[in-house]
Amino acid sequence: MKTLNITNASKTFGERTLFKNVTFTINEGDRIGLLGLNGTGKTTLLDGIVNNNDLNTINIDKPKDYKISYLKQQPDLDDNSSVIDAVFNGSGEKFQLIRQYENSLTKFNAHSTDTKIQNEFFKLQERMNAAEAWQMESDVKAILNKLGITELDKKISELSGGQQRRVALAQTLISEADLLILDEPTNHLDYEAIDWLQSYLSKYKGSVLFVTHDRYFLNEVATRIFEIENRNVTEYDGNYEKYLQQKADNEEIYASVQHHKTQLYKQELKWMRAGVKARGTKQQARKDRFSDLKEDLQDKPDVEKEMSIDIAQQRLGNDVFDIKEASLKFAQHVILNQFSYLVSRGDRIGITGANGSGKTTFLNAIAKKLPLDSGEIKTGQTVKIGYYTQQTENMDPDKRVIRYLESIGQGVRNSGGEHMSASQMLDTFKFDHQMQGAFIRELSGGEKRRLYLLAILMDQPNVLLLDEPTNNLDIETLTILEDYLNSFKGTVLAVSHDRYFLDKVADKLLIFEGQGEIEESYDSYSGYLQKATAKKQAKHHEIKEQKHQEVKQRAEDKPESKKKKLTYAEQIEYNKLEPEIDKLDTEISNLEKELNDPANDYEKLMDYQKQLDEANQKEDKLMERWDYLSQFA
Repeated sequence: MKTLNITNASKTFGERTLFKNVTFTINEGDRIGLLGLNGTGKTTLLDGIVNNNDLNTINIDKPKDYKISYLKQQPDLDDNSSVIDAVFNGSGEKFQLIRQYENSLTKFNAHSTDTKIQNEFFKLQERMNAAEAWQMESDVKAILNKLGITELDKKISELSGGQQRRVALAQTLISEADLLILDEPTNHLDYEAIDWLQSYLSKYKGSVLFVTHDRYFLNEVATRIFEIENRNVTEYDGNYEKYLQQKADNEEIYASVQHHKTQLYKQELKWMRAGVKARGTKQQARKDRFSDLKEDLQDKPDVEKEMSIDIAQQRLGNDVFDIKEASLKFAQHVILNQFSYLVSRGDRIGITGANGSGKTTFLNAIAKKLPLDSGEIKTGQTVKIGYYTQQTENMDPDKRVIRYLESIGQGVRNSGGEHMSASQMLDTFKFDHQMQGAFIRELSGGEKRRLYLLAILMDQPNVLLLDEPTNNLDIETLTILEDYLNSFKGTVLAVSHDRYFLDKVADKLLIFEGQGEIEESYDSYSGYLQKATAKKQAKHHEIKEQKHQEVKQRAEDKPESKKKKLTYAEQIEYNKLEPEIDKLDTEISNLEKELNDPANDYEKLMDYQKQLDEANQKEDKLMERWDYLSQFA
């Protein structure tokens, strides 16, 4: 059994310590979810395991042939490389052979009559046979198809950020590593791809260490949980659900023990200050105990500080937004088409749908940041909007944290009517006094988002517009936010793809399907996704079956053939037809997705339509040929 042992891992930035003397073991087959508040060093620890020089200290004990494959949040791919070259970027002999074969296959399909290209292709086929590389190639293509990657000869520079991310994920998964390290692997994946990835990682023979904000994914995949807290790593057995139970039990035990220690510490402090004259052996023992207690309490500075959102809410009337026959186009895409909808006090509306379908544009229109082409959005007189945008707005990197928040307001009232200063609010949001004096540029990306969220809430809105709030927020902050929203007396409109967040917060959904089509659903988001997936699969199966029947009917209408069996060449052709048809099915499905994505411009849509027409024609011919040969197979 291969294991990876980490000891004495430490990282300090100036006066700030992220973690120190961290020690843990990763066993073969472990699937470990790494949790922690933003800024505690999750990504820093992952980087340090791969590149030891990134940490101040770390000792790693592992077998010489131990291989680690790392998916970073920002992929490091060669823009000039093709997708297939990027995916098979490994140094293994089979990887290089498959890369050569795939490139040769592309040339052969384009120039099948070229003798030189033919010879090269057939030689590589023989080498693939000799190396028994076909199974690996098949497995890799299955991974690529599941992640929606079909255009293997396309340049990396021609892909969107989300597509590049999926290529990097595929590259990581096929590496046959002993340990996969994945930083937010579900980013830019749709529901079906996430569902497949859960299953893939659950059966992975090696080990997996991953960071994610997707709590359903975490619960399905993780067998252990590591949490960075108070500059150390605490280990929990089991998935996210079991972690929550253990965490709650531990907090109850710790609160009881810590209360006793605090009382004992006060007694010892009183004794020390009394200045006992005779300090013999017993007195020295008490002094030592006093020092130990003091150190133990100081090592846990944040344990009794629970992050919380306790801000008094302003009154909201019944009228919030009355949308009447609203129409809006943005960059030639129809966002709203004569759309009418009434948003009332207390509504919890989840907004989801395809990328580029206009969800953020819709929020901008509601917030009056973007005018409608026609129609109107009437806003209630008592409405005060707090808009949490995807981009952190009006945050000067050269301003100190405390000064930034004081510029929003000198303080607020909590639900009990008590005045809370900006410093006290920062404290409740896990910004200690050292961090309050830091420049905003010194914060991590997640810490900036947490500070931005606090700034929005301090303005005491009674209507919240949240655009992808789960991006770059840690699970603890999300949990506190969700709890706050459930008790929030105002109205919430939240754009998100996070299943857990929407299931927990939204009581109805607006699904933006593109071209102004908006569907309302009272299902949970998970329930809606399951129904949509089943419907889509049924439709695809129906189309495929219809094509098959059409081909079969054409074959039956032909005069009966005297042919009784396949020739040797026809048998080889027949064996290859079904995999080719399956590949075309996947390609057609992906092209249909692209055509339904309004994020694509007109030229791209025309190109995708052309590719789809060609793929359908090619599949019809292959189906007709397969149906004919199947009579004699």
